[in-house]
Amino acid sequence: DYAGRVAARQAEAGMAEQVRIEKEGAFGSVVLNRPEKHNAFDERLMDGVTDAFRALGTDPAIRVIILRAAGKSFSAGADLTWMQRSADYSEAENRTDAERLATMLRTIDTVPKPVIAAVQGPVYGGGLGLVAACDIAIGSDATLFSISEVRFGLIPAVIGPYVVRAIGMRAARRYAITAERFDAATAERIGLLHEVVPLAGLHDRVTAIANQLCENAPGAQAEVKALLRAIEGRPLDPALGAETAGWIARVRAGEEAREGIAAFLGRRRASWNPGDR
Repeated sequence: DYAGRVAARQAEAGMAEQVRIEKEGAFGSVVLNRPEKHNAFDERLMDGVTDAFRALGTDPAIRVIILRAAGKSFSAGADLTWMQRSADYSEAENRTDAERLATMLRTIDTVPKPVIAAVQGPVYGGGLGLVAACDIAIGSDATLFSISEVRFGLIPAVIGPYVVRAIGMRAARRYAITAERFDAATAERIGLLHEVVPLAGLHDRVTAIANQLCENAPGAQAEVKALLRAIEGRPLDPALGAETAGWIARVRAGEEAREGIAAFLGRRRASWNPGDR
């Protein structure tokens, strides 16, 4: 199965780190590799994810980043042992830890390349922030979710903006205060997952989407991500119209747009499309 293949590749390579980078052609995978702790966050894992996304985001050979996890769980959120240690921290020290989580999520959200979450197992607490920060989320049909923080006297503060953006305020209010578990079908219905597939088909579906992403202009994809972040929540007023008009005028005059239009009119693949290679 999908999780087993990921774990087997890691075992064969002797991969003991909490976060691994795997490269296959134009695809770069960030693998959460703490299966014995259900890929729960601690300082090392969060810093590792941040570093991995920064590395792949600047690698010219990588077109798509895939966030995967080893073992049965995608992520159980914060490591409670680590959280217990933080109970003795000062407010300033706790703020530093929280900002580490914020940096990880912001790095995933703003990396200029498409990001796909391949969700093979349960996702709890802060793990929902990981899924919500990705551009595309594909999950197995056996996956369970819970915004579980209130069970421990905590709140989903840092992940909140990403979760609300993904599922909307109405669903967030319910699931964040009940901490109830919900299934993959519900996650798809409320917008946390884009698609649900059998676990055995997860790898193939994620690969198919990654291949489709590689058919499109990488610079334009980065611009789209930046554009959508810039216009989110803003009123449809003349100022926004002027800004977006200026945005498309700049992009339209660029090399990628000229190549894309020329390729279409010439009935050929654009230079960035792997079908040419």
